[in-house]
Amino acid sequence: MTFPASELVLDKHGRVYHLGLSPQELASKVILVGDQDRVELVSAFFDTVEHRSQHREFVTHTGTYKGKRISVLSSGIGTDNIDIVLNELDALVNIDLEKRETNEQHTSLELVRIGTCGILQADIPVHSYLLSKAAFGLDNVAHFYEIPFSEKETGLKNTICEHLSLPKEVVPYYIGADESLFARFQSGQTHAGITVTSSGFYGPQGRQLNLKTKTTGLNDKLTSFRSEDMRIINFEMESSALFALAKALGHKSTTICLGIANRPKMEFSKGYSAEMNELIQYVLDRI
Repeated sequence: MTFPASELVLDKHGRVYHLGLSPQELASKVILVGDQDRVELVSAFFDTVEHRSQHREFVTHTGTYKGKRISVLSSGIGTDNIDIVLNELDALVNIDLEKRETNEQHTSLELVRIGTCGILQADIPVHSYLLSKAAFGLDNVAHFYEIPFSEKETGLKNTICEHLSLPKEVVPYYIGADESLFARFQSGQTHAGITVTSSGFYGPQGRQLNLKTKTTGLNDKLTSFRSEDMRIINFEMESSALFALAKALGHKSTTICLGIANRPKMEFSKGYSAEMNELIQYVLDRI
């Protein structure tokens, strides 16, 4: 199949349109961050930096850390940007951009998101590392694609939905992180569980300012959910689309976040730069 110019969009230099990257500028190990400024925080740990670029909110640095070639890329906020990032990262490694044809040999990327999040369990302290075993998506990105949800994933989605009583307009999905990549980052320093990926920061995460929401009591229901040894541990805004698209495209992905707010205890970090640097090094040593 040949992809026409309107579908596989490239810039005048033949780079993928939004990320502004060429295949040789991307490593097979990729750290995704939301904040553009966090790219520099990560690459500051690199032994060498071979590539730096920025197009819109997408900043990319590629270099080496202890002999490992790694790219760090900012995605901005939200699952809509993850849709762009995942499709273009896959195109860089699995499509011949000159011929506009799928490569015969598939390349699988390792994708690790470093983010910040709101904690949904009172016993998890602010500045903890929260590792996503799975994501419960309150966005709709995965519904546009043929995602191979397992029977277990569909069952857990239904169980959570029955517990929450969400507005009828919200159609969630549940998707696991890559098990091998998840296991590499799990340790005594992490709290593992289900991450809720929200399509917004206020109403979709149970916050209400001047605009009345349909999600009153949502956080209490999320906090109280239990299924065997699984519980919902945090809110963030990217992981469900990351896990779903990565799985469908044949890549590995997981998310580890620094908890900067404890929602049940109404606490928010007074500053977390040192803790974020420690988390970055934790990820770099394991990726």
